Amino acid sequence: MPETAETPAETPAETPAETAVYTHGHHESVLRSHRWRTAENSAAYLLPHLKPHMRVLDLGCGPGTITADLAALVPQGHVTGIDASEEVLAKAAAEAERRGLAHVDFTTGDGHALAYPDDTFCVAHAHQVLQHVGDPVGVLRELRRVVKPGGIVAVRDADYAAMTWYPEVPGLDDWLDLYARVARGNGGEPDAGRRLRAWAHAAGFTEVTSSASTWCYAEPDEVAWWSGLWADRTLASAYAERATSGGHADAAGLEAISAAWREWGQSPDAWFGVLHGEILCRV
Repeated sequence: MPETAETPAETPAETPAETAVYTHGHHESVLRSHRWRTAENSAAYLLPHLKPHMRVLDLGCGPGTITADLAALVPQGHVTGIDASEEVLAKAAAEAERRGLAHVDFTTGDGHALAYPDDTFCVAHAHQVLQHVGDPVGVLRELRRVVKPGGIVAVRDADYAAMTWYPEVPGLDDWLDLYARVARGNGGEPDAGRRLRAWAHAAGFTEVTSSASTWCYAEPDEVAWWSGLWADRTLASAYAERATSGGHADAAGLEAISAAWREWGQSPDAWFGVLHGEILCRV
């Protein structure tokens, strides 16, 4: 009989408000990136620790591609995906249905105040989440609370300041500077990857294994995809709106950065590396 996650407790009328605003939003150019993510390319550090019977929480699941992959790896268990956006959760549910995965469910929720009893899950996973929240240490404490003793909290986040590329198109330096200002203006921390271990210690974890891994875009189709989605995101996403409404950039500046992404993407020598920090925390 498959294990299933317990039904969430009734959500209180008022829960602690998240102080950060999700920088990217869910524009098509953002989901284009999120749908590319798999357990293999985004959670490889966790996979050796999964067992078929496990109950898994996937916090910030987005369109559910990683969530569905995790579900396929725990066929006698259960996976619960949580996200703040009902719209993106509908896409995640459709992805699970497309793959014929009946032992996965999706619900809205806030990582600062999870609506589950203590010791509900075997594993709690969060990919590219802590960089966007107002209290990453508090979220880690919540993940620790809902994981059973002996279980695992697994977190992976990019580190924007460690991103590197070639050729050195000047407009991409402007992009990195702008993104950092917008993300921090929204209450997040774009260089989360290097901070994960420290946040885990502050959250009370004593057994923390740290690692790092990368995404690399170098083949022509990868370069075209990566440059195109950032060129579009710079002009037409929630990130673009928050850049202008927050006084960080004007329309002309965003146009210049978008053009720089397309210029970089047209180079036959284009290469882009994204460093991620990772932690496995034993509860």
